[in-house]
Amino acid sequence: MERPPNLAAAIESAAEALIGVLDSATSRHTVSVSPTQLRVLSLIVSHPDTNVNRLAELLDVVPSSASRLCDRLEAVGLLRRVADPRDRREVRLIPTTAAETLLRDLQERRHRAVQAVLDRMPNRVQHELLLALVAFSQAAIATAPQAGSDSAARTA
Repeated sequence: MERPPNLAAAIESAAEALIGVLDSATSRHTVSVSPTQLRVLSLIVSHPDTNVNRLAELLDVVPSSASRLCDRLEAVGLLRRVADPRDRREVRLIPTTAAETLLRDLQERRHRAVQAVLDRMPNRVQHELLLALVAFSQAAIATAPQAGSDSAARTA
């Protein structure tokens, strides 16, 4: 089967449209949190027992930059630093209830925004899109660079 010559451009255009839908849902949120801070919170929630060094690795930044991001989140009540009970020298990053509520509300808002777009598409096209997205994700995972590869200058 031959690939249409503009497939990559169509995917890029669809990705931009999706980003616009997600950004619109995010911008209607009342809490003033930057996209980077939202990413930090999401990483901490999805990686329990994360410390600043691990967060820096996940963000691909230097630890001092990750620490400053945590300082800001802690100052607005979205993050706590807690001594690890197994090793008191380690400090774990714990999202507060407010952070978990913020992320849950944001996820629901984004889901509704994407669903509103999908609802304007025929069911058959939605199903084809699902199959294509699953195949795209699998191909992207298969070609992703190995974890732990070093990058040049890492700052946030």
